[in-house]
Amino acid sequence: MVKYHLIAIPVVIGIVAGIFASSYFGNQNDDTVGFTKNEIIRNGSPILGNSFAPVTIVEFGDYQCTYCMKFHSSSLETIKEEYIQAGKVNLVFQDFALNGPASVLAAEASHCAKDQNKFWEYHDEIYKNWNGENTGWVTKDSLREFAKSVDLQMEQFDSCLDSSKYREQVLQTYDLGEKLGINATPSFLIISGDRIIKITGNQPIDVFRKTLDGL
Repeated sequence: MVKYHLIAIPVVIGIVAGIFASSYFGNQNDDTVGFTKNEIIRNGSPILGNSFAPVTIVEFGDYQCTYCMKFHSSSLETIKEEYIQAGKVNLVFQDFALNGPASVLAAEASHCAKDQNKFWEYHDEIYKNWNGENTGWVTKDSLREFAKSVDLQMEQFDSCLDSSKYREQVLQTYDLGEKLGINATPSFLIISGDRIIKITGNQPIDVFRKTLDGL
């Protein structure tokens, strides 16, 4: 059984946590008791980084989320350079598609890309083309264009997306997030041995550094 700690931001605007506030440590709530690392990362992205790294960051995100995009383009790059490439940390992305059907569709498409071993390339391409929350930029046509940009085999990709192969999995991962106390994006569970630390929101890189360096 893991021990659960919390670094939370108690301010949420709409459905996205992006406002910075003072962090604090807390205790695990009853809903998260008993979850293992394998249960938390199941059906997530391929591991980014050394699979044997002592620390795993699990990001719960939504492809339309403003602050997920900001994390992707800022803090994540620093985390890659300072921790992932050094073999200290690895990363798993879990879908938490709270912005509606378009977010679910984008998440499905990312798993279709995973079938062709190009999850992270496709993941990056979606955020590269990010254009707001529920503004209409996520469609099957746009997702197909992203697939072409990363050289996916289109017949296989189209078949996967058109069949809704991963829809149920995406919805189940959302349910998992709720059980873990996730209620905003991006949210992070940082797993080190028997400890889990939660960070809510696109926090300044120093929040991540302090947490990771303290493990």
